[in-house]
Amino acid sequence: MTGRQHPSHQKLLTHVAAADAPQAKLDAIVVPSGRPAAYLKHAVKAAKHLDVPLLLLCSLRAVASNAALAAKRAGVQVTAIDLDMLPVDLVPGFATDELLRSTQFHRNVDTSFKRNLGLLVAVVAGWKRILFLDDDIVLPDPADLGAAAGLLCGDRAVVGLRNAGMPDNSVLCHALRDIGVEQDTFIGGGALAVGEDAFSSFFPNIYNEDWFFLLDDVRLRPAAVTGTAVQRPYDPYRDARRARGEELGDTLAEGVFGLLDNGGSLADADERYWRAFLPDRREIIRTTISQVQESTIELAQKARMVTSLKASIGRSHLITPELCVGYLAAWQADTVSWRQYVVKLGERRRSGSGIGYALAALGIVQR
Repeated sequence: MTGRQHPSHQKLLTHVAAADAPQAKLDAIVVPSGRPAAYLKHAVKAAKHLDVPLLLLCSLRAVASNAALAAKRAGVQVTAIDLDMLPVDLVPGFATDELLRSTQFHRNVDTSFKRNLGLLVAVVAGWKRILFLDDDIVLPDPADLGAAAGLLCGDRAVVGLRNAGMPDNSVLCHALRDIGVEQDTFIGGGALAVGEDAFSSFFPNIYNEDWFFLLDDVRLRPAAVTGTAVQRPYDPYRDARRARGEELGDTLAEGVFGLLDNGGSLADADERYWRAFLPDRREIIRTTISQVQESTIELAQKARMVTSLKASIGRSHLITPELCVGYLAAWQADTVSWRQYVVKLGERRRSGSGIGYALAALGIVQR
């Protein structure tokens, strides 16, 4: 089976209007926060509106004490944790991390760690339905979250909110859109309701980690989209390092989801497949560079776009079919290990529940 990068993967999702969805209650909202407390306004508003606990996992410019104070002033039940206070072995190690650790593809980013920690807390706390919400997401109507939770009560493991704001795409996808090529978005971890059945999945430390989370061993978990979320604007071309850091994850995710679009599965992502996919992706990048250069885009913006796209294709030439197959094999091994770890954690939860119990059971001390 051969594949080409597709402009949209929407047919893989069930689309349900929020007004037509059943309503249910979330158990918690989990925010992997890296920005100052002012960015938590919409998460706090949603937690207040739904009367659910807020779990804030803080690093970078986010300080747990400041984040907690902002939520408490609004009357929200909040737990805020500084990541640098956590036990180093709280989240298990992954073969995917080890594979990339000494390569140019290693990413020194903690978003996946935070989301995985949120899953572990949910397991031990006895939560059934949680919402991952990034701190740069605006929720026009928090009631949409009730619809997302309601859809989790059926046969769906994950439900994303439709992004009506800045498209949350890779640099390449942004550039394609900016030259007038059709380019859609997909659901992602920025506003994602997750049911208990999906707690056995994890977020690998790679770009498009949320797309990998959506997969089971061979295909996409039952997934839906409803309601609306708004991604705040950002500049995808500000630093070419962004494009380099995205390339492996974007290549793997687009390649795998292209297979799913065509009715295939991860089993079809063999070396033969990647030997066809990788040159095709590089041709897309080269063509995009040429079209950007020939466009009427403002000169300074054009220069930044070309610089980023050249960074993408430079990194792409380091990606081999063997690396793609090896990464997916490591990811599948990690999925098995994570599932076993989650089962053991669940077995330990026999004498209590709730966020306080979960933190104590996991050895997390709040300061």
